[in-house]
Amino acid sequence: MWTSGRMSNAKNLFGLGVSLYFWGLMDLTTTVLSGSARPLTEGQEDNLSDKLHQRMKRSWVWNQFFVLEEYTGTDPLYVGKLHSDMDRGDGSIKYILSGEGAGIVFTIDDTTGDIHAIQRLDREERSQYTLRAQALDRRTGRPMEPESEFIIKIQDINDNEPKFLDGPYIASVPEMSPVGTSVIQVTATDADDPTYGNSARVVYSILQGQPYFSVDSRTGLIRTALMNMDREAKEYYEVIIQAKDMGGQLGGLAGTTTVNITLSDVNDNPPRFPQKHYQMSVLESAPISSTVGRVVAKDLDEGINAEMKYSLVDGDGLDVFDINTDPNYQVGIITVRKPLSFESKKSYTLKVEGANSHLEMRFLNLGPFRDTTTVHISVEDVDEPPVFEPSIYFVEVPEDVEIGTTIQIISAKDPDVTNNSIRYSIDRSSDPGRFFYVDITSGALMTARPLDREDISWHNITVLAMELNNPSQVGSVSVTVKVLDVNDNAPEFARFYEAFVCENAKAGQLIQTVSAIDRDDPQEGQHFYYSLAPEAANNPNFTLRDNQDNTAWILTRRSGFRQQEQSTFYLPILISDNGRPVLSSTGTLTVHVCSCDEEGMVMSCNAEAYVLPVSLSRGALIAILACIFVLLVLVLLILSMRRQRKQPYIIDEEENIHENIVRYDDEGGGEEDTEAFDIAAMWNPREAQLVVKNRQDMLPEIESLSRYVPQACIMDNNVHNYVLAKLYEADMDLWAPPFDSLQTYMFEGNGSVAESLSSLQSVTTDSDQSYDYLTDWGPRFKKLAEMYGATDSSGALW
Repeated sequence: MWTSGRMSNAKNLFGLGVSLYFWGLMDLTTTVLSGSARPLTEGQEDNLSDKLHQRMKRSWVWNQFFVLEEYTGTDPLYVGKLHSDMDRGDGSIKYILSGEGAGIVFTIDDTTGDIHAIQRLDREERSQYTLRAQALDRRTGRPMEPESEFIIKIQDINDNEPKFLDGPYIASVPEMSPVGTSVIQVTATDADDPTYGNSARVVYSILQGQPYFSVDSRTGLIRTALMNMDREAKEYYEVIIQAKDMGGQLGGLAGTTTVNITLSDVNDNPPRFPQKHYQMSVLESAPISSTVGRVVAKDLDEGINAEMKYSLVDGDGLDVFDINTDPNYQVGIITVRKPLSFESKKSYTLKVEGANSHLEMRFLNLGPFRDTTTVHISVEDVDEPPVFEPSIYFVEVPEDVEIGTTIQIISAKDPDVTNNSIRYSIDRSSDPGRFFYVDITSGALMTARPLDREDISWHNITVLAMELNNPSQVGSVSVTVKVLDVNDNAPEFARFYEAFVCENAKAGQLIQTVSAIDRDDPQEGQHFYYSLAPEAANNPNFTLRDNQDNTAWILTRRSGFRQQEQSTFYLPILISDNGRPVLSSTGTLTVHVCSCDEEGMVMSCNAEAYVLPVSLSRGALIAILACIFVLLVLVLLILSMRRQRKQPYIIDEEENIHENIVRYDDEGGGEEDTEAFDIAAMWNPREAQLVVKNRQDMLPEIESLSRYVPQACIMDNNVHNYVLAKLYEADMDLWAPPFDSLQTYMFEGNGSVAESLSSLQSVTTDSDQSYDYLTDWGPRFKKLAEMYGATDSSGALW
């Protein structure tokens, strides 16, 4: 029977309270080991009842062994002893140990059965080992006892300190939180046996972080311990928490962890502008929405609690400037809202307010959560292009306006303080037909060509204004010219009319309906009046009826038309309009006489050919040929005269291509040379029209243009109007020379340094004139002085 022995350590084990020894039956036939049973034999069953009434000898039950962990001795640790009742001490029994840790952690003396631990044991790594023991006959190897299983339990000691497995910790709590606000709960774990003593009983305490925070000693819950903690004063806190086992008693093991606590922000600080006055400047040419400057209100809070909203609350530039909030940087951006003008207003003052967008009701007593500042904005002057007043022009002009008539005064001015002079011009891309001209200095818009509403009824031109001192500054304005209708077009037939009348037509029969068109567009609408032309007023064949609806009927006046007598009639019809003045035109209606059936259907409109009863005589033929010859002669004469007019006049008939001498009988003009060109025509066109002087030495190819000037232009003393009219007439004259002629006149007169060189106004006698001054002119005028009897100071001729 198996027994175990550890008698030397029995007292110690009982003292520790960790080993339980049970007395068993020494001679029981059946032994229970580790919950297993072995059946009894019949002999053993017979003796069982007798032995139950006798005193039984007890032995140790060895199914469990206990051993302390963390043994630090040098010798192997004795665990216990295995012994079989069959062992007589002669070494014939061999003990074998197998199972968990056998031979590695635990060894057994195969003779004595002593078990030792040869390695350091740690309950936290393994709390027990299950082993099996067997007793064999050393000689035969036959089992002397059945194999039995037992357990070696490792007894715990306080060898592990508490550990914070989740540390270090990070937590946050709102600033200004009340005392006792929960922050975070920390937990420490002790690897020792919680069922044995106080080795695993942990107590929490705070080593660093007072007086701001506290910790619950039992639960490890950290709370705030100080009121009104301000994030803006101190934001980060490092708290050290200690966990100690053995209930915190002396000798217990301890572990620590770090808790990093951050105070989260609340809106407890109002915004404030660092400056109460800002000075900014902006160019007057700054476009709309351009940035003028930035203002910022400082807020010690952060995130959503520092979000700002800027607005303009007062000042004289509320309608000129605007302010927007930059959501990324929380700054106020002042922008231009309307165009600026240095000349109109040089500076503006704005009052800007910055306020928090999100407020917390429990901190309103710390407010107000808004602030204001003053912004002064100076407008800087820039060189601006000329500005037109008004910004757009609309002109109505009749189409019969005379050339050179001023239809509108275009006005522009330099908006700058310097007020430079302006020069006007027309953008020719907007007036390709050059119908208009603008005076370069006055801005007077004039007609340069005849206007025709029926051709172009609207003109959209662009007038440019340029600063005289700075040509790069150019302004522009759109001028819309509406050409008003004038009754300058006579009505005419809408198409070519050709009518047919039957030979059997009756009087009063309708043969044609005519209508007319007019290119004019009168405001009261078009109305046409029809009648026969005066030369056909008493036409015996046809008559006309005006229907008063812009149409007319042509009716037969008689019957009995015959193709043989007359196959075609031409009926002149007078068409008049209702304009002012009344215009009319004559249209011809061609009427053919046709053969028709009884129902009036045209059968044939060709007159039958017939032979003249009398042939032409020889005299008639000669007369016809003579007329043709005369016409040819006249045509050749006309062509010759035109060719001669186009050839330049040559004074010297002996023309030599290599040498051409032109002789002049005068000295070259002066104010008395009035035959070359009458300068009075430039200054007084009306007088020039009455008296026209022609040169004697040249053909009158171009007569005085002034007599072609319309009366309206003659009455106008504006030289520009006159020149424009002459330019247009020269362009329209097919016989004008294809070159420009420039004639320059230098007047001596009283305004000249040499005074008058003419002898017409000189005195009649030489005695009244002294020529002594010729002697002072030097040797070059010696001969001239001698001719006029000038003497030197000695009285002799020089």
